[in-house]
Amino acid sequence: MRKKRITSLEKFLKQESFAGILLVGASILAIILANTPANELYSLLIDIPLAIQIGTFKIAKPLLLWVNDGLMAIFFVVVGLELKREFLEGELSNVKTIVLPALGAIGGMVIPAAIYISFNLNDSSALQGWAIPAATDIAFVLGVLSLLGSNVPTSLKAFLTSLAIFDDIGAILIIAFFYTSKLSYLAMFVAFCCIVILFSLNRSGISETSIYVVVGVIMWGAILKSGVHATLAGVIFAMFIPMKSSKDPRLFPLKAMEYDLHAAVAYFILPFFAFCNAGIDFRSMGIEQLFHNVPLGIAFGLFIGKQTGIFGACWLGVKLKFAELPDGISWSMLYGASVLGGIGFTMSLFVGSLAFEETSVNLFYDERLGILLGSITSGILGYYILSKQLMKTRKPIEGNT
Repeated sequence: MRKKRITSLEKFLKQESFAGILLVGASILAIILANTPANELYSLLIDIPLAIQIGTFKIAKPLLLWVNDGLMAIFFVVVGLELKREFLEGELSNVKTIVLPALGAIGGMVIPAAIYISFNLNDSSALQGWAIPAATDIAFVLGVLSLLGSNVPTSLKAFLTSLAIFDDIGAILIIAFFYTSKLSYLAMFVAFCCIVILFSLNRSGISETSIYVVVGVIMWGAILKSGVHATLAGVIFAMFIPMKSSKDPRLFPLKAMEYDLHAAVAYFILPFFAFCNAGIDFRSMGIEQLFHNVPLGIAFGLFIGKQTGIFGACWLGVKLKFAELPDGISWSMLYGASVLGGIGFTMSLFVGSLAFEETSVNLFYDERLGILLGSITSGILGYYILSKQLMKTRKPIEGNT
């Protein structure tokens, strides 16, 4: 049974690794287009106006915001499904295995945010971006790990995956409490009614997911109009999908939906999101923009804050006997993994769009510059540290297998 679970985990990790490679390719393509004569076409593409109208209800946004508010809601559905599954029967159902990554995630959010705030303490508009360096991009992290080959311990990959899950929980809470605009109480009431219906469907034992999807789409539209960020609808929706069918014990609606959506998210939604959001035009940047406190705070938060927060919190937890170091992981490996936690790309870009999309302050600086710098340096150093450690432990690992 244990062997079967590990095999499934490894297959998932391989899929996530390839998703990381696609993210890199999409990001590079966006940067190339943004810095060539094709920049005009790139800008026209992401600014294409699209609208849906049913009676007096209308949603009109440029393509970029449809991606950020719409497609990313599907990404958060997958995140929510994964969270529910992991807490019910996965790695996170065992208290002993969740303490260490939970501590690491907390430290890895608090310290980067504190570093960013220290850089921008005297700029109230820039302080809106305090949560940008507090995120970890698991697809990118696993993409880097895939470059290290099969010698990477499964326990290390599981630790990073669990860390990213707790990181996602933190990001969800941050979005809910800190990036919510003026509320529409009518829209909130409609969303609440949808939640009641979803709860009733779940408690009634209804396992046909198509009914949940219809209600979920209505809830997404209501939350979008309410002032709360629409991606939260994805997480709320996922919590009501039944784990098992009450009529047929062989059917698992939650796992089936997660499986059906995962490929679309990994191979299209996240790469397309990266393509639409990573197109930084370096040609118009001056020294003041490059060394502005916002990108510097993000870069230092990701590169210094993440490794310090994750490793420091884990070290403290183990020394105080709150947690245990997983089998097959040395302190040096844990440090290398902590450095990789500074790759915040997708979620950092997403939080950055929430922090600054409704202001004009980003006309002077570009927070994406700090995200790229912090993520790239974290990826390079983390890869170097882990490659050195894995070379030292390669023979013992091979001997055990």
